[in-house]
Amino acid sequence: EVQLVESGGGLVHAGGSLRLQCAASGFTFDDSAIAWFRQSPGKAREAVSCINARNGRTYYSDSVKGRFTISSDNAQSTAYLQMNSLKPEDTAVYYCAGVVLGGRAWLWGLAQEYDIWGQGTQVTVSS
Repeated sequence: EVQLVESGGGLVHAGGSLRLQCAASGFTFDDSAIAWFRQSPGKAREAVSCINARNGRTYYSDSVKGRFTISSDNAQSTAYLQMNSLKPEDTAVYYCAGVVLGGRAWLWGLAQEYDIWGQGTQVTVSS
């Protein structure tokens, strides 16, 4: 079964840290791009970060650059999002998304590029 399963969300005070995990199965992880998106009530889904699991290249939105770090363990078919210096505005449901690239280019920040989605994990940052 093709799936992504997120874990690691929770409640943290501003300035704290969390690490999200995205476990993949059923597709070729090391030929994929894995991204994190987030959505809070009343707002559009926002691209946060992405990793090309084939070459390790990473991408970040301006809002999280310098605070969040994305990584992957290809042997475990798992991606991680280390979130430091969290702010109340980081509060959202975080979704893991994947697409098998097969060598093609893609727009990392475009949700429509991804055809595999996790169920989401809630991150709440209190002030």
